[in-house]
Amino acid sequence: MTVFVLGSINLDAVARVDDLPRPGETVAGRSLELFLGGKGANQAVAAARMGAPTRLMGAVGQDDSGLSLKTKLTGYGVQVGDVLELEGAPTGQAHVWVSASGENMIVVTAGANALVTPQQVAGATLEGQRILLCQLETPPTAIEALFRAGAAKGALRILNAAPALPQGAALFPLTDILILNQTELATYAKLDHEPVRLEEVSLAARKLMSRPDQTIIVTLGAAGVAGVRRDEAFLVEGRKVKAIDTVGAGDCFCGALAAALAANMDPREAVEMANAAAALSVQKSGAAPSMPNRREVEAFLSGED
Repeated sequence: MTVFVLGSINLDAVARVDDLPRPGETVAGRSLELFLGGKGANQAVAAARMGAPTRLMGAVGQDDSGLSLKTKLTGYGVQVGDVLELEGAPTGQAHVWVSASGENMIVVTAGANALVTPQQVAGATLEGQRILLCQLETPPTAIEALFRAGAAKGALRILNAAPALPQGAALFPLTDILILNQTELATYAKLDHEPVRLEEVSLAARKLMSRPDQTIIVTLGAAGVAGVRRDEAFLVEGRKVKAIDTVGAGDCFCGALAAALAANMDPREAVEMANAAAALSVQKSGAAPSMPNRREVEAFLSGED
């Protein structure tokens, strides 16, 4: 069954410097790398690498970057027939500066991502789409249109409510599975600290539930992942690995979870598989290039080298 992702597509420009510049200061970069990025693109790549037929809907500009990113997505096995090429709008970009000490500064220019409309989403064919997966780097009105259409088709609607935006909470009643990290959970639940223990996490998560059949999944970094339903909560413990680059780990989790659920996997087993995929992803550099395939994840889960 197919995973349909509505989300952002960015060109990530990552410059490495000795020290981050102060206002008005010019510093020399040690290197510059260009990557496929954006939460939507990353999650679509993760789902496709896990073996799910994956469609991505989003928007790029009619520029060299847009064409290049679509080609890269196709190379990862993502279907890009629903990616719009918008005239007069630039492809989204993220400019990332990373210092030798690991600190970073990021400026994201949404470009074409911000111009996806509910009308464009309504034109997408959703027959046969088992899973709908969205994040908050595209307009909430477009996500709402997709989720409302998906409800009529019987699709499972997954929202990764990142980045944490006030208008994101309005989409929660339309969501079947809500994915958050600790920081986002604290923001939406209006807590003055990030919950850590399962009891705290489940209490905060249930504040966000609007229907008894919803599931909320909270990623806890190295501690693992919590799953919360109305009448139960469980913890899948984190896997001990040596992290090289955590960029895209959350996106890897979301895409891998969608792929596992599309394959009719039990929700808890799906969380375990997605947790393992994310643990593998942090052992490689980059976001999309670090996404593991299904065979690698199954080998990792079984303890193979």
